[in-house]
Amino acid sequence: MTAKPVDQSKRNFLKFAGGLTVIGGFLLIAGKSAHHGAVKQVTTAARALPKIFKRLPSLPPDPAAHIKGLSSLITPTDSFFQIDNTSSVPVIDSSTWSLKITGMVKNEITLTYQQLLARPLFELDNTLSCVSNSVGGPLVGNARWLGVRLDDLIREADPRTGADQVLALSGDGFSAGFPLSVLDGRDAMIAIGMNGAVLPPKHGFPARIIVPGLYGYVSATKWITQIELTTFAAKQGFWISRGWSTLAPVKMESRIDLPAVGSRIPPGKFTFAGVAWSPGDPTDGIALVEVQIDNGPWLAATLGPELSSTTWRQWWLDHEMFAGSHVVVVRATSLKGEVQSSVRQNVAPNGAQGWHSVSFRV
Repeated sequence: MTAKPVDQSKRNFLKFAGGLTVIGGFLLIAGKSAHHGAVKQVTTAARALPKIFKRLPSLPPDPAAHIKGLSSLITPTDSFFQIDNTSSVPVIDSSTWSLKITGMVKNEITLTYQQLLARPLFELDNTLSCVSNSVGGPLVGNARWLGVRLDDLIREADPRTGADQVLALSGDGFSAGFPLSVLDGRDAMIAIGMNGAVLPPKHGFPARIIVPGLYGYVSATKWITQIELTTFAAKQGFWISRGWSTLAPVKMESRIDLPAVGSRIPPGKFTFAGVAWSPGDPTDGIALVEVQIDNGPWLAATLGPELSSTTWRQWWLDHEMFAGSHVVVVRATSLKGEVQSSVRQNVAPNGAQGWHSVSFRV
């Protein structure tokens, strides 16, 4: 299995992580190589989603259908970024798989795959961003997930006084923990479906965790087998002991999809376009995206549909362009009035930040 080339920003990050080839809480695996010859999904379960669950409204028309090169409203499953700390996709038989909730709880719980599917299910539109995603980088995607409410399960387990961490353990040995207080009504879930289909093996079949607003290195455990209620004083997730921040809210960011870096475009009207997201606080979201061309005035872009406060929003701006070299910059503003920070920060220890800019020629 071959990994994708590592750019310079990732090389700097890897030095921080002690030379490991695992980045941002996981190892980047080339998506197309995840199913190499010897690795196959083993399951005796029916490979169809349950027919009865709480559905979201149908998706609105996607602006990307008319703006070539703009990220789609929902990222196709095959194109969704894949970050793991394992070199191969685990082989899991869902007929013998189970999920256990243990630790500082009054009621230990064990669920088989069929029992999990039999619980009330709901859909969630949510953008995931890897903590190792550089400014303007590709390690972010938006999907429609299907799963079981995580806070319902934790409530049934009844945490003991003093428990402050939800530590999830993966079948491949990975662990990630986040504050129990984060289960504050946001739609955290044990996901079993993605984009209208059974969760694919490379994205965590039979089940994974999705916690809106948090980077994956503390929350998005794939191939989950156990949830342990514990304390941060007693145990740490895989990446916390390696220097990454314990608290990991996703930072507000915006990205330019069009034009590409170093591209050449013809004179005349050009459509600048991209995406912006601010899911660190699930009560927030994107209110405004502005574009600046060649240090000119900030221009308000048109915003695409808002699926939820924790999903990205597409944006675009038509502008007349003339011959020469140019630079375009983008910034976002949240619904709470917070303007995206222009201060550049590297990915370590809690995510990159800064305005994305692209140089191009007309």
